[in-house]
Amino acid sequence: MAAPFDPPSTEGKPPVPTWIPPEPTKENLDWADLRTIDLSLLDSADSKVVDDLVALTKTAIKEDGFLYLINYGVSLEQLQRQFSLAQYLHRNISADDKERLQWDPGTGLFAGFKRRLGWRREAGEFDGIEQFNFYRGEFADMENKCPKCILPFMDEITAFCNYLSYSVNRRLLRLLSKVLELPDDYLWDRIQSKDGPVGDGYFRHALFYPLADEDRERRKGVRMYGHTDYGTTTLLFSVPITALHIFCSDNVWRPVKYNPGAVVVNIGESLEIVSGGHFKATRHKVADTPWDQEHEERLSLVHFNASAGHLRLAPATDSPLLQREGCVINQGVFQGYKRLLDAGLPVPTNKEWREIQVSTRSQVSPEKRSGGIVEVGGVKYGSDQFLGVKVLLPV
Repeated sequence: MAAPFDPPSTEGKPPVPTWIPPEPTKENLDWADLRTIDLSLLDSADSKVVDDLVALTKTAIKEDGFLYLINYGVSLEQLQRQFSLAQYLHRNISADDKERLQWDPGTGLFAGFKRRLGWRREAGEFDGIEQFNFYRGEFADMENKCPKCILPFMDEITAFCNYLSYSVNRRLLRLLSKVLELPDDYLWDRIQSKDGPVGDGYFRHALFYPLADEDRERRKGVRMYGHTDYGTTTLLFSVPITALHIFCSDNVWRPVKYNPGAVVVNIGESLEIVSGGHFKATRHKVADTPWDQEHEERLSLVHFNASAGHLRLAPATDSPLLQREGCVINQGVFQGYKRLLDAGLPVPTNKEWREIQVSTRSQVSPEKRSGGIVEVGGVKYGSDQFLGVKVLLPV
C-alpha cells in the first residue's frame, strides 16, 4: 500500500494567503469524455480489481492519451497549499528576481521565469502567461536560482515534487507497464529519469492573466497552441477555469471538465514510442475561457516527468502486447521514429529531441511551422521536422 503524502511543517514560516478556487463555468459545454483511474486500486489484493483497472487504463490511453487520476495520495487540503504557494510566488516575486531569473529557452530548457511576452528570452508579443519552472538546477541551487520570496517554502515544494516523481508517477508507470504486459517496474527502471525531485523533467507554476479583447482577437482564441509533451507522463492538477482542451479521437477539440482534487494525466511522446504507438501522446492546447470566466486568472500546477536524456527510444519489442498485435501507426511522433528505425538510421536521444524543439520552435503558430499547414484525412495540421522526424500538430 502506497504511503500518503506527508508534507513538511508550515510552522515558523511567513503567512501565505489561501488560494480560493474560482467558480467553475456554468456553461453547458461539449466536454471531453475522460476515464477516471483510481490509483489506489493498483494495491488491491483482488487480482480482478487490478485486471479491470489495467483494462480501463488501456482503453483510456489508446483512444485519447488523457485520463483523470484520483486517490493518488495527496489530499485536497495539501493540494490547495501547493496552489497557495504558487499564487504567493506570482504575487511576491520581485522585479529584480524576474530579471535575474528570466528564462532562456534558447538553451533547450524552460528553466526560470517566463514573462508575459512570448516564448523566447527576447520580448515578443504579449500573451498574458507568466511561469516559473523548477528544473534540477533550481532544486540544486535554490539560493541563486529560485525567487527569494519562495525560499522559505522550498522544502514543501521539494517534498511535493519528490512525492509526485517517486510515488505517483512510479505507480502510474507500474500501471502502464502492466498494460504492455511487461514487468511492473519496466518503464520506471528502463525509461524514467531519476535524479533529484524532477529528474530530467520540471515542475511549473503558471499564471494565465485575463486577456483584453484586442489580445484575445489577435490570438484567435488560443492561449497555447496545440502540442504534445516530450516526456513520459505529465501531471496537471485540475482547476476550475476551463481552458485545457484535448484533440479527441474523432478529430474534435473538447474542453476538460473540472474535477476537484484530480490529476489530469496526459501521455508523453516517450511512452508513445516505447509502446509502439499503443499509447497515444496527447494533443492538447490551452484556449480562451468561457464568457463567464473571462475576467478570472487561471493558476496552474504542472509536473512534467521525463525519460532519461541519454536514451534513444524504440518500441519495447519484449512486450507480449507488441509481439501479439504489432505496432500502431497514426499521425503521432512514433510514425516519424519508426521511419528512421526501419531505415537503420539513428533516432535522436531524448535530450536532443526535447532541446531542439524548446530552443527553436516552442509555441509558434501552425502557419509558422517549417512545413506550413498541411491537410491529412480532412484534418489541418501544422507541419514541422526535427532531427529527421516529422511532426504534425492539429490546427
